[in-house]
Amino acid sequence: MPKQRRLLHNFHNPNAAGIDEVGRGCIAGPVVAAAVIATPDQLADLALNDSKKLSVKQRSLLCLQLCQRVQSWGIGIASVAEIDRYNIRQASLLAMRRSLKSCWTPASHAWVDGRDDPGLGIPTRCVVGGDGRLKLIAAAAIIAKVYRDSIMQQYALEWPGYSLDVHKGYATKQHTSSLHSLGASPIHRRSFQPVCDLLN
Repeated sequence: MPKQRRLLHNFHNPNAAGIDEVGRGCIAGPVVAAAVIATPDQLADLALNDSKKLSVKQRSLLCLQLCQRVQSWGIGIASVAEIDRYNIRQASLLAMRRSLKSCWTPASHAWVDGRDDPGLGIPTRCVVGGDGRLKLIAAAAIIAKVYRDSIMQQYALEWPGYSLDVHKGYATKQHTSSLHSLGASPIHRRSFQPVCDLLN
């Protein structure tokens, strides 16, 4: 039986926030979350989709459009040090809480990608695969992705040789090879393999 195609829905109440994070599976760099507060009408004509299914150009254009038209948006970051101190799950939830706090208008409730409730202090609905199912979460994922990619591009200039602007900190063959030849940089997550294995 063929898998049912997931659809992006645009039904949510006004003043709802969509929240998602990026960079959870990387071995370098921070985890970044974004929160977007928007009405359904503000998202209706945008070709939003799972950020991983969009090209760099598509994400950049959508990010610009979103930042110009939504009611509010915010970014939350959990550093490499916080990831190593608290673990990636707790750091991701911390980034989500920070993203909502950085919005300049309050949200009535939140739709969050994944299974874990970040503890936002408002009614929250967690949606597995939410960035491919709800436009509000997809909007947050796109902003978070574009923002984190820009951070990794800057890190690529500060720590050349790892090609951080190419793989964005994920454990590609190219990345792990450069890690073994150059060692770990200050932005590598010590609690993640293969960084932990290399240091030990």
